[in-house]
Amino acid sequence: MKVGILGSGNVAKALGSGFIKHGHEVMLGTRTAAKLAEWTAQNPKGRVGRFADAAKFAELAVLAVKGANATDALRAAGAANLAEKLVIDTTNPIADAPPVNGVLKFFTDLDESLMERLQREFTGIRFVKAFNSVGSACMVNPQFKGGQPTMFICGNDEEAKGTVGKILGQFGWEIADMGQAEAARAIEPLCMLWCIPGFLRNDWVHAFKLLNSN
Repeated sequence: MKVGILGSGNVAKALGSGFIKHGHEVMLGTRTAAKLAEWTAQNPKGRVGRFADAAKFAELAVLAVKGANATDALRAAGAANLAEKLVIDTTNPIADAPPVNGVLKFFTDLDESLMERLQREFTGIRFVKAFNSVGSACMVNPQFKGGQPTMFICGNDEEAKGTVGKILGQFGWEIADMGQAEAARAIEPLCMLWCIPGFLRNDWVHAFKLLNSN
């Protein structure tokens, strides 16, 4: 597929490299192309453009910016350029305030997720929450002694979630579909939990695993 990634940070670069590794065409959208000079040198098949360029290019898009910048990034990309397209939402609503005893602060509450806010404004986009509960270093084909990790996803479009499930399979993850967009109220705070070992013990290499009796 043609994958347009909105962002130029660690998540955008890691996923961009991962999609290229698995045979997809990739364009990263950014306001500052210079930020991606090293990534472009390492990924000569990758392309770089503006947010709108990446959105137009995309058959599938990835939103990989700071949560506070998510709305502005989608507006810059252009709702018309993303209409009816699947957008993987990797964002978390992390506030600017520092963590307290390792616990991040969010600018949302448990009755509303960031993805729900985005879905309400950009009604034509098929959002699927994924990749928000693990660090960028472990997003693509992670190797853990405990086996294959679990990625929690949610969204209102079943076909879109099916596509994301196939991508996650390529990327070495098992999938736990938590249902509709409201489930992002529970999935986004997994970021808080994931970050605590990092802030307290500098342990940033871990992932979640969902176990069941089946």
